[in-house]
Amino acid sequence: MTKEQKSPVKDKNYDLIRTLQMSLEHVYRMETYIQDAEQRGDSELVNWFRMIQENNRKAGDQGKQMLMARMQQEQR
Repeated sequence: MTKEQKSPVKDKNYDLIRTLQMSLEHVYRMETYIQDAEQRGDSELVNWFRMIQENNRKAGDQGKQMLMARMQQEQR
């Protein structure tokens, strides 16, 4: 078992920003996977990829809201 690497940046929002970026990137990537599955006629896989895409979209929206609230809090 390998030890998980700690965040290289000590900013309190780093992990939130990084996870937000990954969620939004996955929304984009899933589009390619959906198209590939559609071309193969694999509707089960298309539906599964769309579900993952929607979950990442929701996580991205939540992350953006959380980050915005934190940034506004820091402005005060």
